[in-house]
Amino acid sequence: MDDDVTIEPIDLASRAEEALAVQALAFGLTDEEIAVRLQIVTRHAGQPGVIALGALHGGKLVGFGYGMPNDRSQWWSTVIEPYLEARGTDDWLDESFSVTELHVLPVWQRHGLGSALIGELCRQSALPRSILSAIDAETPARRLYRSLGYADLARPVLFPNTERPYAVMGAALPLRGRVVG
Repeated sequence: MDDDVTIEPIDLASRAEEALAVQALAFGLTDEEIAVRLQIVTRHAGQPGVIALGALHGGKLVGFGYGMPNDRSQWWSTVIEPYLEARGTDDWLDESFSVTELHVLPVWQRHGLGSALIGELCRQSALPRSILSAIDAETPARRLYRSLGYADLARPVLFPNTERPYAVMGAALPLRGRVVG
């Protein structure tokens, strides 16, 4: 990781627009998708146990991640539950830290920021395991997650209003492998 980038806690609610600008560039979001996600991120910022971190370069957000204890009653869990049940892995919905978002600006990718962010998020969690969803393709993100101990729990998972299939992945904490930070 670059010495001039720090990983530190952020106020997710006050930096939501800046975080979504990072996500839009990293993930290719439309203005309409950003508007919807802004509401979601703002709601998540007030959830019990939320941990939000930023990768900051000169005070500017170049990456961010946040997560919280998984709650079966939340939308994401209700969508993935049938897929996990079909694989016999739905117990991962309990006692798990859900990595909700993790994004790094494209120009800052491959500098260890994603690894540092997810590593610190999971280190701060008091839960025994972590769960997340990622696009079900052979991407740098999926390779990173596997290198840290995440394994597929269910795939392909289809979320409403999206055509891309996802994979739900889980890992025991602490993460193994190369966590930069």
